[in-house]
Amino acid sequence: MQKVIFAYFIFINVAAFLIYWFDKHRAKSGKRRISESELHTFALLGGFLGATLSMYIFRHKTSKSSFLIVHIGIILLWIVGILYYFFDLNELNFIQSLLLLFK
Repeated sequence: MQKVIFAYFIFINVAAFLIYWFDKHRAKSGKRRISESELHTFALLGGFLGATLSMYIFRHKTSKSSFLIVHIGIILLWIVGILYYFFDLNELNFIQSLLLLFK
């Protein structure tokens, strides 16, 4: 099950990175953009790392404070969820399982 979760997070973060890049490309071209709610949805679904990386590499949405506030809220929500998963459910062996994937 951990491999499936790991693969999902790789996929959703790559997808989020590409969606943010595509939106930045459309912004430069003056074409129709991807809505902010759709961008936030990718981050909310787990692509917050890819979204954040893309935001700072392409300087996309980094000067819009209302967007950043929601994005930071999504990141904090994920941090709380991850901490709950690891500490309340006592799933620290999940980290060891992930490390075994790279052996």
